[in-house]
Amino acid sequence: MSIIQIGLNKLKKESWSDREMKNVERMTDFVQNLMNNHDFDYMRKEFGHHQYMQHSRGIPDGMNNLIKYVQDFAKRFPDYTYDVKHIYADGDYVTFHSHATTKIKQRGDDRKGFNIIDTWKLQDGEVVEHWDAIQPLSFSMRLYVLLVGGKVANGNGLF
Repeated sequence: MSIIQIGLNKLKKESWSDREMKNVERMTDFVQNLMNNHDFDYMRKEFGHHQYMQHSRGIPDGMNNLIKYVQDFAKRFPDYTYDVKHIYADGDYVTFHSHATTKIKQRGDDRKGFNIIDTWKLQDGEVVEHWDAIQPLSFSMRLYVLLVGGKVANGNGLF
């Protein structure tokens, strides 16, 4: 299986400040290793020791809980990838607009997988907070979300 690589050179914006660029680079490392490489040991070592508030309703607070959630998802869907299409930066906030798929043959097919908007807040270069909006694109993914969704694992609210 070929691993999706985030093409930061194509996605970066000239208008980003030095701080925004550092934050985008940090988030690119984070997302590449969590969502594409599935390098969970690296994630625990590099990101697992900081406070992390989760606004995605089905995931408990804490970086290790996020890592476990994605690890379990990747076990169920070993070809899961996260193809970043756009990156936006505003100070300590970084947003990725991505197409996630669960099968190799679905990559690039915008009728399959998920349309995902993820926003992270960084503080002194550490990932401290996360929000998302996820749109399942196919009937099977809408059904999957319906079956596993609804459980609230944190009390932080969506906003």
